[in-house]
Amino acid sequence: MAVQKVIKARTPVRIDFSGGWTDVALFTEESKGFVVNATINIYSYVTIKKLPDKEVLKQSYGYNHKEKVENKNISIYSADFDIYEEAEEVKQLEYNGNIDLAKAAIKHLGISGGLEVITRSNAPAGSGLGTSASMGVALIGALSAFTGLTSLPYEIAEKASLIERQELNILGGKQDHYASALGGINFMEFMGEDVKVSKIQISNDIIFELEKNLVLCYTGKSRLSGDIHAKVKEAYEKEDPKTRQALRNLRAIASEMKDALLKGDLTNFGKLLSENWENQKALHPSVTNPQIDAIFESVMESGALGGKACGAGGGGCLIFYCAPDHEHIVRKKLEESGVEIIDFNFTSEGISIWRP
Repeated sequence: MAVQKVIKARTPVRIDFSGGWTDVALFTEESKGFVVNATINIYSYVTIKKLPDKEVLKQSYGYNHKEKVENKNISIYSADFDIYEEAEEVKQLEYNGNIDLAKAAIKHLGISGGLEVITRSNAPAGSGLGTSASMGVALIGALSAFTGLTSLPYEIAEKASLIERQELNILGGKQDHYASALGGINFMEFMGEDVKVSKIQISNDIIFELEKNLVLCYTGKSRLSGDIHAKVKEAYEKEDPKTRQALRNLRAIASEMKDALLKGDLTNFGKLLSENWENQKALHPSVTNPQIDAIFESVMESGALGGKACGAGGGGCLIFYCAPDHEHIVRKKLEESGVEIIDFNFTSEGISIWRP
């Protein structure tokens, strides 16, 4: 029996601390965007397996015999949603809202078939942690390795972003793709299609203090970031002054937060989270809802110095920075609110690809 070729990849998701939305192409065409984010040890996984050749029955000179031919079948399984699709060849793959990211990645890389793709993520659905981009980066990385291509992390990030925006028409920025590909705590700059990523060099003491005092929770309600992006895009294109000013403020807050982290000023870091949240909400009313507002009111009275919704908002995950030794009180308040606490640590590693 022929040995199957197997490639696996893992990519982290990210917490966007400040400047989110200013990495979206619509904004970066006119102004430079700034973002501070960090990858955490919650991962997207992809496994690619080469399917063995098929045996077909053929007839020659009046005799039947078995002959091996290239297997061009494609099977894709999403373990998160228990969705399975199969096609006899690539051209039969259709975008239908199910596993479209994997289909687009396969088509973009010009793979003819003969493979099985399995995807899985540890992040909850619609979490706002950049899971879709993380999965896209893992898919591009694994499929590139499967075809023998050697790509740098930033090249993988660019391809994953391109597929989402141009192939699948998903509105969004590039910060998630670069975070998953590169890993670490980063300050990112966006201008047009250009991206510059700088590691924020902070001591282990500051990292440990951040990990101890930050509380990440999942509201239990997933959200479609594309819907919120569309609403903000519409407001921006109509030159709504409130939306445009909020974007300028978000960019300035990211720059301030970078400085606060470099100085180890975590009290200011917490306050900047809340400033970011106030400007997120100013982008469009759909960024928040009564459940989220009630959670914020409760924890801000219980020892949180600041907080914000992750990603586009509207649901998903919330992140809070607590006063020293008050995080247990905030955690209890959140649990009483019926949300799920998600424990995490930062990770400095981006995409990992291996052959078992």
